[in-house]
Amino acid sequence: MAVTSADRVSVTDPATTDLHVLVLAGGLSYERDVSLRSGRRVLDALKTVGVEAELRDADVALLPALTADPPDAVVIALHGATGEDGSLRGVLDLCGVPYVGCDARASRLAWDKPSAKAVLREFGIPTPDWVALPHDRFSELGAVAVLDRIVDRLGLPLMVKPAQGGSGLGAAVVRDVAALPAAMVGCFAYDSTALVERYVPGMDVAVSVVDLGDGPHALPPVEIVPRNGVYDYAARYTAGRTTWHAPARLDKAVTETVTEVALAAHTALGLRDLSRVDMIVDAEGRPHVLEVNVSPGMTETSLLPLAVQAAGLDFGRVLGSLVARAATRRS
Repeated sequence: MAVTSADRVSVTDPATTDLHVLVLAGGLSYERDVSLRSGRRVLDALKTVGVEAELRDADVALLPALTADPPDAVVIALHGATGEDGSLRGVLDLCGVPYVGCDARASRLAWDKPSAKAVLREFGIPTPDWVALPHDRFSELGAVAVLDRIVDRLGLPLMVKPAQGGSGLGAAVVRDVAALPAAMVGCFAYDSTALVERYVPGMDVAVSVVDLGDGPHALPPVEIVPRNGVYDYAARYTAGRTTWHAPARLDKAVTETVTEVALAAHTALGLRDLSRVDMIVDAEGRPHVLEVNVSPGMTETSLLPLAVQAAGLDFGRVLGSLVARAATRRS
């Protein structure tokens, strides 16, 4: 499988005007509002290239609709568990409906951060040291004793975040041991398992990967500069809280390294069509992969659309190409 960088990305104009496409957005996760914004933007972009698209929620009316009028392809703009834990993709597979993005197995793997990090580590892809701690074990073994061991093993500062989740919900940087219990409590509000990893200072960078039919390509890295230093939910979706640089302010050698790492992560996790690899580039220019998103945000402040623009590509044409590619998988 060829893996290439954004300087050779090209978008053809496949026949999409006869396709009926369903854009799924909404859901019941904490990220519902963001998902709806992503869905509307995808819908508008597809219409600019002549694709007949419809926006629909993932609710009890979905399966009857798929049966009565099966779409040629589905774009999953659902964030959180509904769009990323593989379950919806499995249902679409049962219905024989093709979709943009990776299959259910790969989605499940990427969604669970500790599992994904273990695979990345097996492939020699750098990712910060971590421990995954279910809430039950945290309570049974004694919170104080467990936290003491975590600090002894990983040191400070630490990043605490849900093992399954996105948009920075429940995530916190812990610089003082006294703040760790509160960070764990905040994390457990969003997931039953906390991922605690060594905090790596440096530049927040996201590298989006797309495959338009000739192998995965890494788009230009996007640099993220949150005003308060942490790329949390407010920083992601509140105007003025974050500045983005697309492409990232990296020298050529580091840019090549981070794109190679993103492509390696995309391949190691068995992903397809598109993904977004989030990483930290430390002061020595070394990338550390934090997580890989299989249903990237598509809002006006989302990173994949910024990367598409930085590559000099048209967002609607990229989506149209992905949709046409997915439609060929119809069983």
